[in-house]
Amino acid sequence: MDIKGVKLSIVKMPLKNPFTTHLGSVTEREAIIVEVEDRNGFIGYGEGVAFSSPWYTEETVQTSYHVLKNFLIPLLRKKGISHPEEASLLFSSVRRNHMAKAALETALWDLRAKIEGIPLSNLIGGTMESIPAGVVVGNNLPEALKQIEGYLEQGFKRVKVKISPEDDLHYISEIRKQFPDLPLMADANSAYSLEDVDRLKALDDFGLLMIEQPLGYDDIIDHAKLQSQIKTPICLDESIVTFEDVRKAIDLGSCKVINIKIGRVGGLGEAKRIHDYCVSKGIPVWAGGMIEFGISRAHNIALASLPGFTIPGDISGSDRYWEKDIIQPEITVYDGMIKMPEGPGIGFKLNTKRMKEVTVFEEIFEF
Repeated sequence: MDIKGVKLSIVKMPLKNPFTTHLGSVTEREAIIVEVEDRNGFIGYGEGVAFSSPWYTEETVQTSYHVLKNFLIPLLRKKGISHPEEASLLFSSVRRNHMAKAALETALWDLRAKIEGIPLSNLIGGTMESIPAGVVVGNNLPEALKQIEGYLEQGFKRVKVKISPEDDLHYISEIRKQFPDLPLMADANSAYSLEDVDRLKALDDFGLLMIEQPLGYDDIIDHAKLQSQIKTPICLDESIVTFEDVRKAIDLGSCKVINIKIGRVGGLGEAKRIHDYCVSKGIPVWAGGMIEFGISRAHNIALASLPGFTIPGDISGSDRYWEKDIIQPEITVYDGMIKMPEGPGIGFKLNTKRMKEVTVFEEIFEF
């Protein structure tokens, strides 16, 4: 891969509606867009999905930018790679900072697919022609019930709700009364402890697909204790940041499902490695979302084309969060499904006019 240069852009857009969990609300989304250009004029796109503050992981937009500018891009310039699979080893001298690594690594995957003239999904071994879309609803009960009804009319295949000990049983029971057959999962974002085991056992009565990350964001030990006491499958999210986390969690019996987020695990290569291992162990996986712009969403679509993604992921259309996305055409959901793009790479182009409108800072690094 004969790289000419890398461009970093910080973009910022307001969400159409606030995204709220017990950890707080997001009303405006900031992210890093990475463009890697080779000397033949091909450009690969990646997206840094860290938030502006460290509420989900320790990374932020500013720390990711620092690591990209001062460490990862210089490593790539100095040593180079012939294939994106080599990026993980190249960046291994930098500890953690997975979202910064994924931002650059995914751009390299997109570039490679464009050089070869094939869809990114084909390059990584995807088999799906379309993928089912899931959706997240708010934690205000009347609003959530109205949203669920609308999403089901649009054909969405799975609904996720955010829960905490304050109102979980009432919230879930009311949803179940109105939608008894709804494929429903609950995301706890680490709101519980083992002291809440009886409360979590009570959720077994509602036939949930899974409960996502009920305990500590960095825990796999207590989750194993909890999973042995409840019937509802536990899905790990924040606890899974490396392949080794996956191996240990499965060995311990900490979960029955795993959420894979490209940014959280450090890139598309590591995400695929985790997928392959979970398939070998019979553990279903699904693609998580990060309130991202279209570039990261496009990479998630490619990832979710792999055969182990048997559960609808948090991959919805561009209009779910944005008045206008930074890609064209925008990602759309038809009857609950997203069709796999057929063009080379991620299959979407950058909307340069929209990018100019929402870019607050940019910098170019020549090789």
